[in-house]
Amino acid sequence: MTTLKLGLIGNGISKSSAKRLHTLAGHLCGIAVDYEPIDLKDRDASCFETVFAQCAKDGYHGINVTHPYKERAARMVQINNPLIQHMGAVNTVLFNGGKNICGFNTDYSGFVRAFRHQFGNQPAGVTALVGTGGAGRAVAFGLVELGSRDIRLYDLDRAKAEALAQALRLAAPDVTVQVCHALAEALDGADGVLNCTQVGMYQYPGTPIPAELIMGQTWAFDAIYTPLETEFLAAARARGLAILSGYELFFYQGINAFEIFTGVQLEAQKLRDELVAVG
Repeated sequence: MTTLKLGLIGNGISKSSAKRLHTLAGHLCGIAVDYEPIDLKDRDASCFETVFAQCAKDGYHGINVTHPYKERAARMVQINNPLIQHMGAVNTVLFNGGKNICGFNTDYSGFVRAFRHQFGNQPAGVTALVGTGGAGRAVAFGLVELGSRDIRLYDLDRAKAEALAQALRLAAPDVTVQVCHALAEALDGADGVLNCTQVGMYQYPGTPIPAELIMGQTWAFDAIYTPLETEFLAAARARGLAILSGYELFFYQGINAFEIFTGVQLEAQKLRDELVAVG
């Protein structure tokens, strides 16, 4: 049996569950998967492009890309989906033998799939998105597909938020996009509040959204899934908001990536059950 060689490039990925997900998915489909995490945390940031190119030379069929390299990856691949071209962030790469390296964004498609699994056809409503890096960009475009016609963006790096706002306006001119000066301004009157920063992850404890600002919204999402219950989600749950955890995004983006890598459709519930069984 030929082994499918896959990988993950990012910073601080030692606790990522991606290897387990793709290995189990392969097992369910009768495909042997060798999934290699490539952690660049302690290496010079400029090495990403070199490592990326080396993966193609070393026979990787495809890779996932995570924080903080998704936007850099987008500049190194062919992107066939116009929406992802506007997004400017890629988390899944198919090398195709090095001849036609294609980029995809399954954070975007995985978020849409996770939201619909959790909330059905409920529209996203007015949304406040905190953090406009690679994950934030993907989720923001997902909000457009989910029917949000008023998206408020907040980021400590205002230039980054303005860049995302411009991309959204070009891709979806009928959507109102605001870059807010203050977090409270973004959350005031919002239906959904979303954390797409790194704050709350096991390396960066805390919350970017103070509990006192969580009032009047109806649902909350946190892109972080390690830990599963972040301080932000705990506060939102305590205030009665419906919760969409980062694990659901992780799960569905992983399924979508595996299907891109293999061309094989997965049974989502069977994979979920397997992941729970192995702990």
